[in-house]
Amino acid sequence: MYYDVHTHAFHPKIADKVLEQLHDHYGITAKGTGHPEDLLERATKAGLDRVVVHTAATAPDQVIPANNWSIDLAKSDERFITFGTMHPDYDDPEKEFAKLERHGIKGLKFHPDFQGFFMDEPKFYRLLEMVQGRFAVMFHVGDKLPPEKNPSCPIKLRKILDNFPKLTCIAAHMGGYCHWKWASEELAGYDVYMDTSSAIPFMDKQVLLDIMNKHPRERILFGSDYPLFDPEESLKELQHTLKLKDSEMEIHMSAADALFE
Repeated sequence: MYYDVHTHAFHPKIADKVLEQLHDHYGITAKGTGHPEDLLERATKAGLDRVVVHTAATAPDQVIPANNWSIDLAKSDERFITFGTMHPDYDDPEKEFAKLERHGIKGLKFHPDFQGFFMDEPKFYRLLEMVQGRFAVMFHVGDKLPPEKNPSCPIKLRKILDNFPKLTCIAAHMGGYCHWKWASEELAGYDVYMDTSSAIPFMDKQVLLDIMNKHPRERILFGSDYPLFDPEESLKELQHTLKLKDSEMEIHMSAADALFE
């Protein structure tokens, strides 16, 4: 199977609003509409078999609707693999985790920067105690602030990995958006997956090569960050930037099999 492990899709009623918010934050004009049908059409054109769709509850009262959306989306088409979400201030996480498990959801997405907490807060560690060994976890990592001031960063994620050895973890954006120097120092070569989403066009070439040389290729997963970027264009960019052979590209496109088999 060939995967795009980092995508987003939204209900048509809110898709335009979300894209506007993303543009305001990142200054990037989305390539896609954010609608599930558009995602599948673009993924198929790119030669991908499955897309992993992420959502993150930015407040406790969004947890249930966000997870219900993920459950319904996964049921709508076998090409969707959806991750659930949780917020550290939600009252009964165990009940929601059990619901996700009953519906076959195998992963969770956390975006500390948008969800309003720091990765090293005790309340978040209590959640991870419940999660490790049960769900794969996709972390948004990094942003425009320096690591010590940013809610997420490679340094904080390295501490999580040390404290939760049973946690199956994907560090988005090649280990940390705008934090690639620290991703190379703290995460490259460590027991963590990385994805290529929202990273390759913005990275210093030498830092990118350092990470690629240090980290196992089968632990680097292709991700486009649709709808900000188009999966086919992202695949071509990855191949061109790193001058990868087709066989090497297949490693990155199929490495997620280990997570979802």
